[in-house]
Amino acid sequence: MKVQQTNQKGFTLIELMIVVAIIGILAAIALPAYQTYTQKARFSEVTLATSGFKSAIEVCAQTEGDLTLCTQGTNGVPADITTGQGLLASMTWLPSSATAGTLTATAVSTNGLNGQVYVLNASLSNGQVVWTEDCTNAGGLC
Repeated sequence: MKVQQTNQKGFTLIELMIVVAIIGILAAIALPAYQTYTQKARFSEVTLATSGFKSAIEVCAQTEGDLTLCTQGTNGVPADITTGQGLLASMTWLPSSATAGTLTATAVSTNGLNGQVYVLNASLSNGQVVWTEDCTNAGGLC
């Protein structure tokens, strides 16, 4: 009498354990990268919030020819933001001389942000405002 063998279909326990281990390793690598990505995406709201201020300061500087005349709430420059708006906690503009000033935007301390600070330094030269960003207090999110 001949015994007929039937082929079993499916995965063995070791194959399933290997797949679970691979998924665990990929998740361990992907999760920190995803968290950094989401923090940078949230911080971009803070950096983009400066664009309206920058434009107003540039127009004022070209019209007046002097950054000290471009103070908060005058000559088309918006007043400082002191109460939170979205992910932006505050924004301040401080002209330090006729040809220099600092625009500072601070993120909230929630939603994965820890109050990082985005600083733009303005310099007026030949009627044009040149902005340089300082990301030393932004926690690598710039």
